[in-house]
Amino acid sequence: MLLVTIYSFSFKRGIPSDESGNGGGYVFDCRSTHNPGKYDEYKQLTGLDQPVVDFLEKDGEILTFLENVYHLVDHHVARFIERDFTNLQVSFGCTGGQHRSVYCAERLAQHLKERFNVTIRLIHREQQIDKTW
Repeated sequence: MLLVTIYSFSFKRGIPSDESGNGGGYVFDCRSTHNPGKYDEYKQLTGLDQPVVDFLEKDGEILTFLENVYHLVDHHVARFIERDFTNLQVSFGCTGGQHRSVYCAERLAQHLKERFNVTIRLIHREQQIDKTW
């Protein structure tokens, strides 16, 4: 079964290494989208918190960004399953690894779990969260 490892991270701390030995995967830069971290009311929250989710989804910019990500990653996952590959890594980076990248990593994990029979490992590196399902 294909294991898709999805990271959120801060570019300030570098792109996550690929532990599978395959040498990498997709790295998406979320810094072009509106940053809730610039506003005091969101500074102590993360992309897991509903106020941040609402902020990010309000103008739709992040949703358009993710639709493009889904298109690329869905194709890749389908081909990896067909070819019996065992690992794929997808990483989302932003300034602090707290808001936009966390949100995007969560959404991609949910999206893939609904569409494919794969194992998902979701790592929010800066938040020190690591879960597998």
